[in-house]
Amino acid sequence: MNYIGSKLSLLDFLEESITSIVDKDCRIFCDLFAGTGAVGSHFKKKGYSIISNDIQYYSYVLNRHYIGNHKELKFSKLLSTLPALKSTAIKLRKNEVCRYLSNIKGNKGFIYQNYSIGGGKSKEFERMYYSDENAKKCDAIRKKIEEWKLEDKINDDEYYFLLTSLLESIDKYSNTASVYGAFLKTMKKSALRTFKLSHANLILNDQEHEIYNEESNNLITKINPDILYLDPPYNQRQYGSNYHLLETIAKYDYPEIHGKTGLRNYDNQKSDYCSKPKVKKAFKNLILNSKSKYIFLSYNNEGLMSLKDIKEVMSLKGKYGFFTKEYSRYKADNNRNYLTNKTTEYIHYVECNL
Repeated sequence: MNYIGSKLSLLDFLEESITSIVDKDCRIFCDLFAGTGAVGSHFKKKGYSIISNDIQYYSYVLNRHYIGNHKELKFSKLLSTLPALKSTAIKLRKNEVCRYLSNIKGNKGFIYQNYSIGGGKSKEFERMYYSDENAKKCDAIRKKIEEWKLEDKINDDEYYFLLTSLLESIDKYSNTASVYGAFLKTMKKSALRTFKLSHANLILNDQEHEIYNEESNNLITKINPDILYLDPPYNQRQYGSNYHLLETIAKYDYPEIHGKTGLRNYDNQKSDYCSKPKVKKAFKNLILNSKSKYIFLSYNNEGLMSLKDIKEVMSLKGKYGFFTKEYSRYKADNNRNYLTNKTTEYIHYVECNL
């Protein structure tokens, strides 16, 4: 999934930086602003016990699967509904369930009615986020997943696996440049392809993990990881508006929406880290309330906080330092003018005085 601020291309740099500082006996890693879970998933594969958190619910769904699920999914309660599962090896059952869902009949539900051309006919706004057929298929799959959950035919682990599979799959068929702050005026080729539900990957390990859907500065007072990794928003773009449609598909809560883009209300998810007047105070509060042995902060050279501010705040907890790496800029669309194609990523760290 294309995601603003994703660290997917920087995982090796992150690992090298972090492991060069921390003690080998540190095994609890907290990803406090988890996003799509790329960093937490990477360190989960390395054998760490992960604490994952994000205030966005769609992000919680992704991390509840990628971090929380660590054993094979059996789908035992679906055997009577999907008889083919009985003769399917357990590790392949998730593939079979996704194939079944891919083939169910479409439904003119909330996504079709509000985010496709056909659903918007004779309404104030005709939104073009998905083709009619793909929107209907998204609705049908989302409703079936919820139906199975309410009827106790799938457990929590299986539920979040299926929701993650839907979110990641439908994102590949969206008629956007990247984020959901706007849709394209004509349907692009990838958005016209027939929607197929692909199964999400499953990371197996023997550790227990914790996944939260809370405001970061509140959660920090309740957790005690060895390593605290921070990747807060860098600028004024709120994730609630950029990914509102994924939030609606994840919750499927029939929200009141408004405007040309069909935006849902996200006031309770607005981040102080996207506000120039508020970010330093929020960051200082977070750092001072941390009980971790090590704190690492990913932040690029164009963020709202200056290098001086970051060093000043993090030095309050102990010995401060940083690593840098130049990398290609993330571009949410092709219509914006950028001064340079490169940015510098900083990994700030502090070895805390405990």
